[in-house]
Amino acid sequence: MRAEDILIWNHAVPFVPYRLRMNSGRTFDIRHPEMVRVGRTTMHIFSYTAGPDEPYERVEMVGLLLIESIEPIPAQAVA
Repeated sequence: MRAEDILIWNHAVPFVPYRLRMNSGRTFDIRHPEMVRVGRTTMHIFSYTAGPDEPYERVEMVGLLLIESIEPIPAQAVA
């Protein structure tokens, strides 16, 4: 996956929550644009216990080459 592909999803107006599916089958639900920081070859995914304006609980770095697909999260799964 290219950084530009992820940034298109992350900068969409209005923002649409999306799911990153990794080659391993693992998924990351991105529910707010501040949950990710995208670099040239990697991205950091922040997990929050409260909201994005509060301190983050955990951060993971994933390689962009390991992302298989991006898809919108169905509306019923967002709540």
